Amino acid sequence: MPVGANMKVTQQLHDLGQRIWLDNITRELLISGTLQRYISEYSVTGLTSNPTIFHLALKNSGIYDDAIQTKSLAGKAAEEIFIELALEDITQAAELFRHIHSATAGVDGWVSFEVPPSLANDTAGTIRAALQLHAQANRSNLLIKIPGTKAGLPSIEEAIFAGVPVNVTLLFSCEQYIAAAEAYMRGIERRIAAGRDAGVASVASLFVSRWDVAVKDKVADALRNRLGIAISMRTYKAYRELLASPRWQGLQAAGARPQRLLWASTGTKDPAAAATLYIDALAAPDTINTMPEKTLLAFAKQGEIKSVLPPDGGDAEKLLAEFSQAGVDVDGLATALQREGTAAFARSWDELMSLISSKVDVLSGGK
Repeated sequence: MPVGANMKVTQQLHDLGQRIWLDNITRELLISGTLQRYISEYSVTGLTSNPTIFHLALKNSGIYDDAIQTKSLAGKAAEEIFIELALEDITQAAELFRHIHSATAGVDGWVSFEVPPSLANDTAGTIRAALQLHAQANRSNLLIKIPGTKAGLPSIEEAIFAGVPVNVTLLFSCEQYIAAAEAYMRGIERRIAAGRDAGVASVASLFVSRWDVAVKDKVADALRNRLGIAISMRTYKAYRELLASPRWQGLQAAGARPQRLLWASTGTKDPAAAATLYIDALAAPDTINTMPEKTLLAFAKQGEIKSVLPPDGGDAEKLLAEFSQAGVDVDGLATALQREGTAAFARSWDELMSLISSKVDVLSGGK
């Protein structure tokens, strides 16, 4: 499916049924009009964020300094300062996507904000944070990100039951995706039983590139940069099977919305590979690809949709068998990647809190 001469590849991907979300947010993106330009020119219909993104935004810019100083002088601690700063950006982005959210009857036009990663193993704390952040932001097109970990799954169910839209993050395998989907469906089933509206939105974010980083020195060149795509194809098959299942069909008939599968971590980590590797390979209807800014620009310039993911998973199992024969324990690696991803976001959170505290000290003259 080569790009047509008169249609941008980003628009072609949109028309295929895959939505493009930007995996980045900074105050500069908002103030400069760059995010609005991406919406207009590159068919961007949503946005995701995480602690690492915010840490980089605050570290690399002084644009937040005045607000940090003002909030500090008002007696606010680092975590409260961050949440207020981040929600200011997130809510402004949400306004830019509001027309898309309205035009698509709530299917698209979403922004995402994560509960503090320090709550990764605290189910009750995650539930409280999800409800509080959603209420504080007060935007109908905000997804609260909750990790699809063992402790996170009950939080996802409870948040959905409470009517809070959820972006399930840190999913690395088909099995982890299915567990997240079941948590979502349990929340919806409880809403239906309680006589509540079943239309609470959710997406399930499968992380792709980290698989290939994990095995880059453990497999032959012929298998390099192929594991993440194989896992994605296996998961896409499970996603299509779930949407066709009697359980889901019954929920949909009661007004539930499909929990769309989202490809996350789609920036290429191997300098020798194409910048658009995971975008070109993962075109599929009824999915989302959240792209880092550099990846979005590279795809807009040189991407090409050559094929569409087959609903049956294609040759995923054959390829995964080759990795198994090469000594890769896919199930064990999925568990390790989720654990490491959770720890990495927690480190970013700690670094973010330290950075804000340091900025407060500097801006107050060390007083």
